[in-house]
Amino acid sequence: TRAGIAVAKMAADTVKRVSQELGGKSANILLDDADLPSAVRHGVLGCMRNSGQSCNAPTRLLVPRVQQQAVIDIARQVLAQVCFDDSNPATAIGPVANVMQYERVQAMIAQAIAEGSRLVAGGPGRPHGIERGYYVQPTIFADVTPDMLVAREEIFGPVLAIMPYDSEAEAIAIANDSPYGLSGYVTSASLERSRKVARQLRTGMVHLNGARADQAAPFGGYKQSGNGREWGESGFDEYLESKSLFGY
Repeated sequence: TRAGIAVAKMAADTVKRVSQELGGKSANILLDDADLPSAVRHGVLGCMRNSGQSCNAPTRLLVPRVQQQAVIDIARQVLAQVCFDDSNPATAIGPVANVMQYERVQAMIAQAIAEGSRLVAGGPGRPHGIERGYYVQPTIFADVTPDMLVAREEIFGPVLAIMPYDSEAEAIAIANDSPYGLSGYVTSASLERSRKVARQLRTGMVHLNGARADQAAPFGGYKQSGNGREWGESGFDEYLESKSLFGY
């Protein structure tokens, strides 16, 4: 997002249009009727995939407060399956991009601990048994509140923040309380209920009940996640300008 802002400023001098797809801090809302084992597994692996280096990763897991401990227990079991080789491609992750990103993620993990979030899996440093490379230990925090840095900043690493809520309205408010608005995720036993929540999220995309993205639909976000769209008809529009011809 910082780079996108800099590009937009440089483009302003010559009034160029800039199509930007930038960062994100996507909320993954599990409603109280969600299938927890399936939803938590999908959410944890979705966050850890590519070592968390995905702009639309579901990095904030919003769960009913009364179910938070059950979610933590499942999340730990799922995280234990993550590997760092090709023994299981479905759960394998690699290193982060470079030393600068490695050090940034380590600093964010330390900051989350200092702010009082509860470390329930992982933590600082490399995974056990790995001595070289920019591998980050997959990490999960619980009892994360919206004001904490781990809930607000895009970490771009394998770090998941579990955030409890007490009502559906509060879950929506927490999800929207972000400078970003790229993507969102909602899981419920009721498709209509998940759609109702999705309509209230200030994000450019929402995945319902684990649905994958569709390249026929626009990909892009709101707020500091950018102002451009890729994919679908909207993706072509970014490269076009309209012209009016008068006289007939």
